Amino acid sequence: MYLEQEKLEKVYYRTSKLGKVHRYVRTLTILKLQCDNCLSIFFKEKGRLSPKRLDNKYYHCCTNCDSKRFAQKKGSEKRSFWNIPVSSSTPIDRL
Repeated sequence: MYLEQEKLEKVYYRTSKLGKVHRYVRTLTILKLQCDNCLSIFFKEKGRLSPKRLDNKYYHCCTNCDSKRFAQKKGSEKRSFWNIPVSSSTPIDRL
């Protein structure tokens, strides 16, 4: 579940060819997400996540959980909800 996004500023220093030290700042956008499997809160960089997944229509899974097992569980829940056998060739996104 998508909760919120936060901005994080990191300060770096670099030395020029002439020996002068320059300070520069980089902002990083961090997303606060809640795992839909174990309900733990985890953080992810915004650049590493597709913009269309920043919605609560999509499921989010943390690195501690097995995402493929979680996806299989959600697929079987959808099939049991619509009363479709597993051997059916109808994709879930067509339902």
